[in-house]
Amino acid sequence: MAAVLLPLVAAAACTGGASAPSASDPGRPNIVFVLTDDLAINLVQYMPHVRALEHAGVSFTNYTVTDSLCCPSRSSIFTGRFPHDTGVFTNGGDEGGFNLFHTKGEESDTFATSLQRAGYRTAMMGKYLNGYEPAGKVAGKKRDAQQSPTGAGFVPPGWDEWDVAGNGYGEFNYDLNENHAVKHYGKSDTDYLTDVVSGKASAFITASASAHEPFLVEVATFAPHGPYTPAPRDAGAFPGLTAPRTPAFDTLPSDPPAWLAGRQPLTQKEMQTIDTDFRKRAQAVQAVDTMIGDLQATLDKAGVAKNTVVVFSSDNGYHMGEHRLNPGKMTAFDTDVNVPLVMAGPGIAAGVKLDEPAENIDLRPTFESLAGAATPATVDGRSLRPLLGGDRPASWRQVALVEHHGPDNDAADPDLPAPNSGNPTTYSAIRSADYTYVEYAGGTKEYYDRTKDPDELHNTATTLPADTQSKLHATLQAMVACQGQDSCWSAAGR
Repeated sequence: MAAVLLPLVAAAACTGGASAPSASDPGRPNIVFVLTDDLAINLVQYMPHVRALEHAGVSFTNYTVTDSLCCPSRSSIFTGRFPHDTGVFTNGGDEGGFNLFHTKGEESDTFATSLQRAGYRTAMMGKYLNGYEPAGKVAGKKRDAQQSPTGAGFVPPGWDEWDVAGNGYGEFNYDLNENHAVKHYGKSDTDYLTDVVSGKASAFITASASAHEPFLVEVATFAPHGPYTPAPRDAGAFPGLTAPRTPAFDTLPSDPPAWLAGRQPLTQKEMQTIDTDFRKRAQAVQAVDTMIGDLQATLDKAGVAKNTVVVFSSDNGYHMGEHRLNPGKMTAFDTDVNVPLVMAGPGIAAGVKLDEPAENIDLRPTFESLAGAATPATVDGRSLRPLLGGDRPASWRQVALVEHHGPDNDAADPDLPAPNSGNPTTYSAIRSADYTYVEYAGGTKEYYDRTKDPDELHNTATTLPADTQSKLHATLQAMVACQGQDSCWSAAGR
């Protein structure tokens, strides 16, 4: 049974403006968005504040990312558009990274610019896009377009507060662009990046609430991305913890694609490394979980907890031994593309799990709908507002789209696949609540019936009836060609 909804402003149309809201207006909630890096669903069990958030809100069990890779996924989150519309398919080079996102002008049309126009204070903290450097460098050269008038670090449009690092994967010894001023953080325990952005987010919330201004803050952690650096206080947590041994662990699917087919069984050394890395990842997310608790305490102290929507998610998942692969991502398997999405707050049902297909392109229109801001017709995603009360709409999309360009051979990419970790060739895929269908550029296909085969071990693409294969191909082709909300909604088979 759906929870009783608090009054929420009706979703904005694609045209028209919005009056300036206040921080206490129950129809225009504040938004705290915690986005993690490479966090797979199997880590949520070690995060008590996230589990509490699940009990307090709605979890989307079929939330899919547009690509299991940082930059394409984050570009889709900011813009609400698929990689084939943003043009961002990789973390760098001609098809991706911050430089492409910036030069294409994508930063001028994001959820941040929309909410800022609607009267919200906006803050971005932590990780932005691969290739972004706090001092305003791209490929080793300063660019005027990336700098403030004073020549300091670049801050994109739409953000009132900007505290963003470049290469912060190690959590120590990084630079942070703090509203154009670049500050270096070192090796002390207090320099741990997740803790630093947590403190800055709390300060932003407090200041916004004191000024009676509504706000959106995105806190994007580098954790638990490799090298999986935990906070010093958590370095000894979970002694003896090993990676899950699911049925897919060290097991190839039947009829695997060429990039996977030759993979030999995991060695003992590889398994030991996987277990060590999994334990470090569980340790690394402890600081993220602590941050969520601290932010919730700040919201409560500031008197705005009851009018704030808290959102938790990840840019992509991560495999660790499944399908004989060393730690990595980029595949179309659920380990990589199906990630957590939890939302809790006013008007959101408690303890509800929904299996309707949702996608990271939906976050922008959802935030805009919550804020009463207009969503441009060029956005491919759909607001999740109709689902947040726990009700199931009569009509909803049937599939989500995944697009990947590969293999990745960019030596400068922090996500460059390690040996035997999986480096798929170019593919497109559709994922429903029941199945995953993949087409590779060379013609190879995969189909996994996840109702019967949740671990995706039986590729039955070649045994499907001809009419089923034809329908799947047509749906996928319509998805990769769609542009804008109406087109993509129709292509998804509602």
